Amino acid sequence: MKVLSFYTTNFSYTLGEPNIDSPIIVDEKSNFSESIVAFIHVEESDEDETLRSREKKLTNHLKWIARKNNTQNIVLHSFAHLSNSKASLEFTKNLLDDCQQRLKNGDYNTFQTPFGYFLNLNMEAPGFSMARIWAEL
Repeated sequence: MKVLSFYTTNFSYTLGEPNIDSPIIVDEKSNFSESIVAFIHVEESDEDETLRSREKKLTNHLKWIARKNNTQNIVLHSFAHLSNSKASLEFTKNLLDDCQQRLKNGDYNTFQTPFGYFLNLNMEAPGFSMARIWAEL
């Protein structure tokens, strides 16, 4: 799994084109402030591990980033452009859903962008080192 995270002062999106047969809109909200926006690429090799182990690794990473940036707001965005390897749509969606639920249980305000759409993005990210973090989990 590869994760590119940004601390954003403002992040918003509008729907672009669908890129799967059955796209899913999870949250109605599309404008966020003072948030971690995580671009998450789940790879085929992640399916060799349990869903729970991958979800826990991702959740812990995102909590760490949120603490470093002093925010409780996290936006999960499925982003299959960080590697040539891709996990199944079902595994990826389940991972994002489970991660979102665990973060919410930990008192994080957590949202998902619509799954299966290209999005028109608007993002403002300040220029300091912890505002941009890449990880291979």
